[in-house]
Amino acid sequence: MSKKRISSIRNIGIIAHIDAGKTTVTERILYYTGRSHKMGEVHDGEAVMDWMPDEQERGITITSAVTTCNWKGSEIHIIDTPGHVDFTIEVERSLRVLDGAIGVFCAVGGVEPQSETVWRQADKYHVPKIAFVNKLDRVGSDFFGAVKMIQKRLGAAPVLLQIPVGLEDTFQGVIDLIRMEQLIWHDETLGATFDTGPISDDMLDTAHTYRDKLIEAIAEHDDAVMETYLADEPLSADILLSALRKLTIELKVVPVVCGSALRNKGIQPLLDAIVQFLPNPLEVRPAEGHEPKTGKTIRCTCSDEDPLAALAFKVMMDQGRKLTYVRIYSGRLKTGDEVFNPGKNTKEKIARIMAMHANKRERVKEAGTGNIVGVVGLKATTTGDTLCDPARPILLERIDIYEPVISVAVEPKSHDDQEKIDQALEKLTIEDPTFRFHQDEETGQTIISGMGELHLDVLVNRLKREFYTQVNVGKPQVVYRETIEQSAEATVTFEREIGGQHHFGQVALSLAPTERGSGDRFVNRISDDTIPPEFIPAIEMGVTESMAAGVILGYPIVDVEVSLVGGGHKESLSSNIAYKVAASMACKDAFQKGNPILMEPIMTVEILVPENFLGDVIGDLNARGGKIEGIVPRKNIQVIDAMVPLSRMFGYSTSLRSATQGRGTFTMKFSHFDRTPNRT
Repeated sequence: MSKKRISSIRNIGIIAHIDAGKTTVTERILYYTGRSHKMGEVHDGEAVMDWMPDEQERGITITSAVTTCNWKGSEIHIIDTPGHVDFTIEVERSLRVLDGAIGVFCAVGGVEPQSETVWRQADKYHVPKIAFVNKLDRVGSDFFGAVKMIQKRLGAAPVLLQIPVGLEDTFQGVIDLIRMEQLIWHDETLGATFDTGPISDDMLDTAHTYRDKLIEAIAEHDDAVMETYLADEPLSADILLSALRKLTIELKVVPVVCGSALRNKGIQPLLDAIVQFLPNPLEVRPAEGHEPKTGKTIRCTCSDEDPLAALAFKVMMDQGRKLTYVRIYSGRLKTGDEVFNPGKNTKEKIARIMAMHANKRERVKEAGTGNIVGVVGLKATTTGDTLCDPARPILLERIDIYEPVISVAVEPKSHDDQEKIDQALEKLTIEDPTFRFHQDEETGQTIISGMGELHLDVLVNRLKREFYTQVNVGKPQVVYRETIEQSAEATVTFEREIGGQHHFGQVALSLAPTERGSGDRFVNRISDDTIPPEFIPAIEMGVTESMAAGVILGYPIVDVEVSLVGGGHKESLSSNIAYKVAASMACKDAFQKGNPILMEPIMTVEILVPENFLGDVIGDLNARGGKIEGIVPRKNIQVIDAMVPLSRMFGYSTSLRSATQGRGTFTMKFSHFDRTPNRT
């Protein structure tokens, strides 16, 4: 019974660039599966999945929302993820726990920058995908152009299961290339019903051409289909569907369906594709972790009868209570259970388990393997932590966290607000691993850091709206990094009496710059008789702490290899604290000698502008110190790819709107840190 239940589950995410139509697709899915009885529209601020006030006001998804619906005997858990680059962590932690994904692409824009980012994130976690080309009713829509971009930009192998009947204002439905039939939706029933019939004469040749391409794409990977095809024997829909399912799960092909979610066309076949092609928890690679003490690899068997192994992938503060989203990889989770968090080495109590529907929830007594649920009662657990059976500890792979690139100073407006602000910020950091805050020792200001202007704007709004904390906000500040341009060495001897005890430690360090983006490294190059091995961890700790703040403006030091090349010790006088202090001082001294430089975040920017505004936009980019990487024509617009320092991009959306009469759009994401001009 357990396997039968698990095989009916689909854990999927909807991923795409901002404004490709993810939330609209999700709303239609909920309506046609009977999960909701009214279609919420993003532009009206009524979408079920965009429940946060900021989401409703801005018309964008900010936080990933979880819901469950049923379709033809399958239980589908859906996570609707944000499309804006500032909220990439929401996509990252969702894809970490999903078994399949739907990439939604706008038929006009095709593969846009954030589409590429989220697709690569899905590839990183080996998530099978299907593509839904949306907005075929829009002026300028180009279905086949979008498919070519999926192939070219994403390196995917798209396999067309449908082609559209009409485009733009004549778009009516789709042709199913597997069953060779035409589907036309009824507007009067809000797309709930559609006619299935023979393909119209004017589309028949095109349909046969693309069906042959579909079969050839499958035959390339499937010998049985190849033999049948070469023998000119008929291939049934069941054979093709079975072969496609296998190839999709093996990440060899990406099935492509199409429609217009806003016009209620194409959603039911998309639901069929989710059930037919995306894997259940039994069909994906088993989750792996390691035994905390021995490091031995453990593979989670996807079964209710096995010991519990679950991953906490998202934390939310809800009316003062902590709600933790959990994906169960094996075993069962029951209300009242005591579970073990090996990362924090603590035991946690499961107070309540919730089946989630956006911000609504339903209490359940237990949840089994494959389920995604909300849990109340976990105190120490944060994003990326493992929950397991105390009798069989396992530590699952953590979730990658992105470093903030932009900061602003916030000041409370009153003394009462000062008391509330630290508590509110602490709660926001529990929810969002990409959000940080600290007190500036020189100014006494509270500095908050995040992934972009929009990210920080949303967080400040939440401070005011959810925590009733009134704050003044300073201008955005770039988060810089420091590094060195040349190798340098320093030797420091620390010898002092502390608390009546003599401490001695001598450390010689060599610092060398490494490749941009390679990070920091500590290398021990001395023999055991130079400094006893038990003091090496203290030296490394001193180096690590020293590199947290550079010598120019106190920003973290990056891309430096620190080598321990010498030192000395005195029997019975040497101590951990002496070596730690000596290492910290030596690191600072060598950094000063290594020609330290400041580095700023450089952003990859993609700008879509009508051709007649191209010159003005390029001139503005040059004035901002941008470097044009390429200009590509796409239908009636020009696509500019550029690298621009983040410090020069503040307020760019206003400048672009002014220069293009409101018709230009842009997206940007962090690329790398590079030397700041005219500053050392």
